[in-house]
Amino acid sequence: MDAEDIKGEALPPPVEDRLIWFLHKVIHFAVRILAVLMTLVILWGVADVFYVMYQRLLAEPFMLLTVSDILVVFGSFMSVLIAIEIFINITVYIKHDALPIKMVIATALMAIARRVIMLDVKDIEWPYLMAIAVVIVALGLTYWLISYKHQSRIVKNDSR
Repeated sequence: MDAEDIKGEALPPPVEDRLIWFLHKVIHFAVRILAVLMTLVILWGVADVFYVMYQRLLAEPFMLLTVSDILVVFGSFMSVLIAIEIFINITVYIKHDALPIKMVIATALMAIARRVIMLDVKDIEWPYLMAIAVVIVALGLTYWLISYKHQSRIVKNDSR
């Protein structure tokens, strides 16, 4: 992530009020605790991926994965990747005191993609499928608009 991705998303500077300054410090400390906890979640998730693969490979038929087994393993992998994305969002906030909106939208897209991959359409009602489709379109459009705005800034800066 470069500085252009963060520019315009930074939080306002803290007011010269000592209470507000103290509260900002408390929030930053809490975010650092969240980063440590997310690291533990990621490590736990990696262990879970190994455990799921171990279980699936030892189950009958031995050393063979069915399509549903592969989907379960993919789900475990994607859960870890989503946790890593959330960790990156947290660290960007800590380093730059900014909210990485584009990265948050990308994380949400990854999370809904995981849901779609794991979806068993036989057991799902059509309104639920339509809701997922609307969420995907909305997030995709939002990501495209944010990327388009970013590309427009780059083109304007290059033409100067």
